[in-house]
Formats: sequence, C-alpha cells, structure tokens
Amino acid sequence: MNQPVRVLVVDDDTELLRALRINLRARGYDVVTASDGVAALHRASESLPDLVVLDLGLPDMDGVEVIQGLRGWSRAPIVVLSAREDQRDKVTALDAGADDYVTKPFGMDELMARLRAASRRAQPALDAPVVHTSDFAVDLAAKKVVRDGAEVRLTPTEWQVLETLVRSPGKLVSQRQLLADVWGPAYEKETNYLRVYLAQLRRKLEPVPSRPRYLITEPGIGYRFEP
Repeated sequence: MNQPVRVLVVDDDTELLRALRINLRARGYDVVTASDGVAALHRASESLPDLVVLDLGLPDMDGVEVIQGLRGWSRAPIVVLSAREDQRDKVTALDAGADDYVTKPFGMDELMARLRAASRRAQPALDAPVVHTSDFAVDLAAKKVVRDGAEVRLTPTEWQVLETLVRSPGKLVSQRQLLADVWGPAYEKETNYLRVYLAQLRRKLEPVPSRPRYLITEPGIGYRFEP
C-alpha cells in the first residue's frame, strides 16, 4: 500500500493551521505543522515532507528564508500562502524556490486543487525523455516536438523556452528565471521577449492559441507548462 503524502504546513494563524490540518487529514494526507520558521526547518529535517505549505508572514523570519533553507537540501514542492499581493513578493518567493503561490484569503477547494497538483509533482517529474500531451509530444533527448505525426519546426530559442517549461511540468516558472535560463542574467527584465516567444510557441502547438491549454500565463509573474 502506498504511503500517504506527508505535508508540512507552516502558519502562525492557529485557526487557519487547524483548518488546514483537518481538511488535509480528511483527504488522506499525513500532516505535520509548525507555527514559525525555526520550527518549520526543524520539523522538515525530522519528518522529510513530500510537500510544504508555507505562510510568508512568520513571526521569527521571512518565509522566503524558510524556502531558501529548505531548498538547500529538499526538492519537495512548496506552495506559498500569503496575504502579500505585490507581484514582487510573488516573484521573490518563486525565485527562491517556491512552486506555487496562493494569495490569502483563498477558497479551500482551490487550495486543495493546487496541493493535489503539487503532490503529483512530489513524484519524479520525468520518468521518460518524451513528454506526451493530447496534441503533441516533446522529445527532450532528441530536442524535437511532434504534432499530428510531423515534426514541428522550432527555432533554437523557441526550443529553449519550451524545454525549460516542460522540464518543470505544472510548476510556475517566474519571468526572471525563464529569461535568465534562456537568455542569461543580463536579460532578466526583458519580459517582452517572453511574450513574443510564448505567442510563437502557442501558434505552433496549442489547438486554440488564444485559449492556451498547455502554455499557461500567470500575468506579471511567470509561466507554467500543463501536460
């Protein structure tokens, strides 16, 4: 029998912490909790969670520091909960290593859907070098895309953008990270590059480019590939 997914929930709001613990346990998760950053890092090292739900506004340290501490040794998906709505805070958390960002107040159903997606990513993301969708396949080893039995002609830059997203399926990749990975650190503010290349990729890959199904934009924050 498979072991339940272990979730570390970190929040200094005791009522929210209790609600999350109850909801997660009711859905079969193994739940560990912490109410500050020091306790979170300690519990993480003890329990080795598969998934982390983290509030940024902790009493003893900023949640971004907790993310950085976890990312020093753990690859567990991190879903941030925060009342901070500024896009800079979101980008900072994502660049530090968070996988998703949910703004308070939030609906429990939406949060649970985000956590289900994150828990799926707690498993090895790519078991094979070919990633299949309903409309095309991305062969990471051969560096090519096949759609309707024919190879899709991509420019080298289009391929780099697509490969970066496909290698982190379901994960929100910040604009800054994507620009740095494809063009280099000097281009981290050239967000217009991303708009151009994502539009080109959608025209070549999406069934309805104006309503993307696979190459998703989080406005002002980044992009994600949904297989």
